[in-house]
Amino acid sequence: MNIIFFSPHFPQNSTEFCVYLRKNGANVLGIGDTPFDQLSTKLQNTLTDYIQIPQLENYEDVFKSVGLFIYKYGKIDRFESLNDYWLELEAKIRTDFNIYGTKLDTVYEVIHKSKMKMFFDQCDISKIRSVKEINLEKVEKFLQEVDYPIVIKPDHGSGASMTSKITNHDELVQFFNHNRDSGAFIAEEFIDGHIFTYDGLVDRDGQVLFDASHFFDQNIMTVVNSDDHLHYYCLKEVPGNVRQAGQSILKVFGIKERFFHIELFKSLKDGKLYGLEVNMRPPGAWMTDSINYTYDINIYKEWANLVVLNQVDCNQEGKYFTAYASRKNHKNYVFSHDDILHSYSSQLVQHNRIEDVFSQAMGNYAYQFRAETFEEVEAITAFVQEEKRD
Repeated sequence: MNIIFFSPHFPQNSTEFCVYLRKNGANVLGIGDTPFDQLSTKLQNTLTDYIQIPQLENYEDVFKSVGLFIYKYGKIDRFESLNDYWLELEAKIRTDFNIYGTKLDTVYEVIHKSKMKMFFDQCDISKIRSVKEINLEKVEKFLQEVDYPIVIKPDHGSGASMTSKITNHDELVQFFNHNRDSGAFIAEEFIDGHIFTYDGLVDRDGQVLFDASHFFDQNIMTVVNSDDHLHYYCLKEVPGNVRQAGQSILKVFGIKERFFHIELFKSLKDGKLYGLEVNMRPPGAWMTDSINYTYDINIYKEWANLVVLNQVDCNQEGKYFTAYASRKNHKNYVFSHDDILHSYSSQLVQHNRIEDVFSQAMGNYAYQFRAETFEEVEAITAFVQEEKRD
């Protein structure tokens, strides 16, 4: 197989996906904006060929690079980045060169939240009421149905960036005074709850070959907007209602031969699951590593097996709970870095600085650890993130 991996150097774990594609016999052809001699040695040794272009957003340069690879290596079997930011560009390249995978006729269903919600209406989940292409009058009418608080977020994009919780009319007016392009946003009712994810791999026939679930007991919007630290947990088992809802969503969206990362709200009020987002990529924030440590597998290798061989051969039963706990530079913590290493060396599986571009949501430095009980990883998280009192 000839597989073009777009931006193979960023984020950092992209290299791991490339490595296992190559180990499975694929030609891995890279397109990036970094000079080849500045790539990691591991990535240099993995890539069959590489083209550097000045700006990855320049579609003409990307198009020419794909054409050159076709001239040198023949038919291109896949074009991937595993990154939300490039979904539309990927789909355009696949459409223009007739490469297998999601094309322009379907990609907008998963990059616009308003279109996602139309598909959620067909799924086995509760619905979050919303209104799109908003203005003040439209939202005021919507509030007669749902009342405050509401959430306003960009229709196009992922994560909690530029997402606001609006609790009264003054805040609503202030939002519209500061956002001239308000039509690019949607407003939805606020669901007070916890996030459960449904993550995994689905084959070319739409069958789930591996799944996992993460639990967030923090409000991610608040984490980002208040510059707080983040924590989450990879669970030993996928909750039955999460699996049922997730597989219903996969079927309706028709997702095939991809990673999937689905976010669901579990309401604290009524226990119902609400569809939040569908992402056709690996989960972020070290969650791929969380899956590896929870199941004792290599999810990078299994994704490559899926793409090249259309199969996954790994342990399907979780052995541990794995937690991610980050810190922010501006906070004062009770326990030092050395305290953490000394106290929990047997449970600690990874720790590192977070790339600046991700630090607003993920923290400046993070620790990942695992244990056989949820109570233990929860206690370690509290230890890592305990703050000094003034």
